[in-house]
Amino acid sequence: MKIAVLKELADGETRVSASPETVKKFIALGASLAVEKGAGVSASVADKDYQEMGATIGTRQAVLKDADIVLAVQGPDPASLKGIKKGAWLVASLNPFGERKRVDAYAKLGIDALAMEFMPRITRAQSMDILSSQSNLSGYKSVILAANEYGRAFPMMMTAAGTVSAARCFVMGVGVAGLQAIATARRLGAQVSATDVRSATKEQIQSLGAKPIFVESVEGIEGEGSGGYATEMSEEYQKAQAELVSSHIAKQDIVITTALIPGRAAPRLISDAQIATMRTGSVIVDLAAEQGGNVEGAVAGKTVEKHGVKIVGAQNIPAMMAADSSALFSRNLYNFLSAYWDEEAKRPVLPDDDEVTIGIRLTKDGKVVNERLMG
Repeated sequence: MKIAVLKELADGETRVSASPETVKKFIALGASLAVEKGAGVSASVADKDYQEMGATIGTRQAVLKDADIVLAVQGPDPASLKGIKKGAWLVASLNPFGERKRVDAYAKLGIDALAMEFMPRITRAQSMDILSSQSNLSGYKSVILAANEYGRAFPMMMTAAGTVSAARCFVMGVGVAGLQAIATARRLGAQVSATDVRSATKEQIQSLGAKPIFVESVEGIEGEGSGGYATEMSEEYQKAQAELVSSHIAKQDIVITTALIPGRAAPRLISDAQIATMRTGSVIVDLAAEQGGNVEGAVAGKTVEKHGVKIVGAQNIPAMMAADSSALFSRNLYNFLSAYWDEEAKRPVLPDDDEVTIGIRLTKDGKVVNERLMG
């Protein structure tokens, strides 16, 4: 069975979907690996590193020829998959909602498109969850980006010339990225506070040494959606939260927003009027900028200034740390495929009634089959 590893062609994408480590592991399972020339260079992996583990290096056409499974980070342009055989699996982050026409094109190619970001958040699939592994790094890097833009120090410093006050950092959205942002900001010495629509996160915030900022006056709103994701709030809660955030945000030096709702535009958390209450030189990092932004005025891929406040529109943060993010992404793919590996068939087999299969399979036998895309 042949596994192909593609070079990423999307602008700014530096990651790769297989590491020398996972190449070696796949070959140990009985697969042959073909890696597109230069696929790992931007992630600090040379072609010879793959070859030393037993992979072959070739052109895209050569690695796609007769491949049973094709690995990628971002979903490739269907036109670049010329020569892929029918029935092959495409395993990658496919952005099904944002690239629906592309999904239809995969169906026409007759391949099984498997969207790794649709992986169910269940215990046995934790090691396969690309959203968690990449968000973890994004949360860390968001604080580093903020520190780079901030014109002051993060920790309190007592010097002979006087005392430097610690920066005040507010994290909005306490998922995987938010928790890592809290931990990183704390390590840098900031005074950290955080909020989330899910009341269950209060203990997590406190466990990291940060101050929870929650709406207490509105009862019975948990904010917990299916699979551990946040869901949209009632108007009453949104109003109460806006008032609370407005009074708190005016005192902050750094704000990091991480709120995303799968399949929808990112919820608006910070308005232009709220930005105007922040002191000059403050920094906001919007991790949801690519999905419309949590912050009014945020622009994906750019840093803009409004009311003296810098707004960093974060875009594909994992690609800024290509070596580590590729290593984790590659392990996610390996953990998935190896979990379904059939020793006799020498290839992975996905049962049609399996929760993971139902969750991630977008196309099969020339049709779009995922219920989330058929509504």
